[in-house]
Amino acid sequence: MIKIERPRKDAAELNEVVKTVLDDIRQRGDAAVKDYEERFDKVRLDSLKVTDEEIEEAERIVSDDLKAALRLAHENIQTFHSAQKFESKRVQTKPGITCWQKAVAIEKVGLYVPGGTAPLFSTVLMLATPAKIAGCNEIVLCSPPNREGKLHPAILVAAKIAGVSNIYKIGGVQAIGAMAYGTESVTKVSKIFGPGNQFVMAAKQMVSLHDVAIDMPAGPSEVAIVADESANPTFVAADFLSQAEHGIDSQAVLVTTSAELKQKVEAEIERQLNLLPRKEIAAQALQWSRLVLVDTIDEAMELINDYAPEHLILAVNDYMSVAEKVVNAGSVFLGNYSCESAGDYASGTNHTLPTSGYAKAYSGVSLDSFIRKITFQELTAEGIKSIGHEVALMAQHEQLDAHRNAMTLRVEQVEGE
Repeated sequence: MIKIERPRKDAAELNEVVKTVLDDIRQRGDAAVKDYEERFDKVRLDSLKVTDEEIEEAERIVSDDLKAALRLAHENIQTFHSAQKFESKRVQTKPGITCWQKAVAIEKVGLYVPGGTAPLFSTVLMLATPAKIAGCNEIVLCSPPNREGKLHPAILVAAKIAGVSNIYKIGGVQAIGAMAYGTESVTKVSKIFGPGNQFVMAAKQMVSLHDVAIDMPAGPSEVAIVADESANPTFVAADFLSQAEHGIDSQAVLVTTSAELKQKVEAEIERQLNLLPRKEIAAQALQWSRLVLVDTIDEAMELINDYAPEHLILAVNDYMSVAEKVVNAGSVFLGNYSCESAGDYASGTNHTLPTSGYAKAYSGVSLDSFIRKITFQELTAEGIKSIGHEVALMAQHEQLDAHRNAMTLRVEQVEGE
């Protein structure tokens, strides 16, 4: 079977840099964060936290049209994620034994929002909205400042719409370190969410080994498109390039059963590429991109499920039937009109998704990402009679006598009554 290779980089040198920064932040807190902001983001900050005045200024700067778009996206994201609320059920497993689960929000969460070559204010909505629905008590948001020491105004407006007030001007590895360890200004959180470059991803994975949970391991963003002769080549090329413009290590893949479509898409990619303001970034990403011709849709889906893409577009005639064959993917877009951009911004689904093949084992961010489920069990005397001897026997055979005794004492009391 054909295999699609992803961009790979030697992580040894990168990990060394990341570890040095994280260790320094753990030891020196705010002072280290400010030093790295000066070094990496080229700005010397007096204070790390965004002020109310800065948020008010952002609201004046952002256009009414964009504010309306952000509110529309927030409403749809809220609607979709609210529908994921957990309903607890009490189950009687045996007479006298009742078990149930309770959903509890993670108390303190950290959100990382990239702001370098593209300020991802949409990510604020994708992360903060389910966090608020879940009921997280403290939401910390970090994003890199510009050289004037300010965050992109749309990031601040999106944060206000989503109800986040603890916003910090911290980017990159130093943001991950600040949220993982806590500093004089930044609260230590229990779980960190959000995309980022290779340094951010390495930092997230490093802190997750000992100090904090993360949403998922991730790498460069990617899209796979499965298309047949019914697909619109102009749309396919646009979807291809919308992924390529994310970053130079992004990957776009087309798997098609139509040689004619493949040829048309190649021509459209070249035409549309020349019209893009981010042409240079997209052009570099295209070196990792692939256009693959296969004989059947079944062969295409076998290839796709092995690749396990972050985003999957099914631009095929019978897309509902083909969708049933999807086993590994982060988020799936059905038909010619379901472009990835819809999910990236405002359809309601979450755009924080597993990349680099992790869709084989991880889900994208959802309401569940912000909660824990605690199990409860209640045993009455009748419950002891239902399973007591069996529990004691199993404990005995595992040679855990204290476990056996804990149950045997209860069995003796219940049977003696």
